[in-house]
Amino acid sequence: MAPLPQPDLPEPAHPHVDSMLSRKFGKEVANYFSGSPLNRVSFLRPDHTFLSSALRHPSATFVLFKNIEPLVQSPTSLARVSYADVESIIGKDIFNTTEEDVIAQYNSSLYIPQIVFLGLDERKEGFVYKEHYKGQPWFAVDVTPKGNVKEEAEKLISKLQSQGLEFSKGRMHLSLPAEEAAIYAEARHLLDWNARNPFCASCGYKTLSVNAGFKRTCPPKDIANAINASTPGERPPCATRTGISNLCFPRTDPTVIMAVISADGKRFLLGRQKRWPQYWYSTLAGFLEPAESVEEAVRREVWEESGVHLGRVVIHSTQPWPYPANLMIGAIGQAIPEGETVHLGHDAELDDARWFEADEVREALRVGTSGLGEEPGPEWKEGGLRLPPKTAIAHQLISAMVNGFASGSPMI
Repeated sequence: MAPLPQPDLPEPAHPHVDSMLSRKFGKEVANYFSGSPLNRVSFLRPDHTFLSSALRHPSATFVLFKNIEPLVQSPTSLARVSYADVESIIGKDIFNTTEEDVIAQYNSSLYIPQIVFLGLDERKEGFVYKEHYKGQPWFAVDVTPKGNVKEEAEKLISKLQSQGLEFSKGRMHLSLPAEEAAIYAEARHLLDWNARNPFCASCGYKTLSVNAGFKRTCPPKDIANAINASTPGERPPCATRTGISNLCFPRTDPTVIMAVISADGKRFLLGRQKRWPQYWYSTLAGFLEPAESVEEAVRREVWEESGVHLGRVVIHSTQPWPYPANLMIGAIGQAIPEGETVHLGHDAELDDARWFEADEVREALRVGTSGLGEEPGPEWKEGGLRLPPKTAIAHQLISAMVNGFASGSPMI
């Protein structure tokens, strides 16, 4: 497969503002899937008056998903539709009552298509709420044909496909422009989390999406359990309805990913998994565990996977990774002089790990980057090192080290 276009990375926040922190630590690094143009106005999510007005505003924009796959115009553009396109799927009354009333009238026998309020694009004029909150409203909607909306969803999908639109497969959306990629990441993360949590972990009964898609609750009553349709039936007591909150919040799994340099600062430690293309290496990574600091997780994962012992660890940048719900915490770690021997016998995750000289890594950044399943650049020569594309935080960590993030001058 030929390489897909590699989009520009998002612009960091306020890059031209001089400050004490920017002078000390340099410009902030913004990775792919971050840098959203939307103001999430999270405090307005329970406000159904706001949501109802935003939903029906002429400027409201909707991005659609089927089986967690986004509707796209092309590999470099999300498709956008209007409220009129999705009204038959989500219904006219979705936000016409308060959140409390929605919970009180819960009916588990009805399938409710998932909708998520993503935020306001304040660069666009039109929608205004309470004078302070302005911009173009963005929503994500799951149009997977299911339940009582199956027929309408199938009609909409056929209509969209007749217009030349399609639901993207795999991860081809890694070629989306940075701003759209960030919107896509938020939408996919929330839709996937809602789809994975249809039941209460405490009592096993069905849960209900509230807070514009950012919370799930276990309702105390359910019309489907009622003797008659006018009175919701009581559910058994549930632990999630006691204490401070009765809500389940979206899950984010913190993951450490690290560029490792040698004690003398001249070599890089990179590893590869068996399923990766030949010559394709990347930085090491792993999940942060309970009661573990980021620095401890970096040292543990590097030792477990490669046998190398690290000393100082510093955090470089982070990247949301919606596959399905990770936050990649990018770090730089330096090996201690007596701890550089590679040993793969602890954890069988890696097929190989080795030290690479700086010039080989620099050349790979120039000619050998690509996504998994894609061909390297035309200048790459057989047998040369291959590395992840710039949309991956691994690429940014490696580039930072080659360009002098730790030493202050480019490595040679």
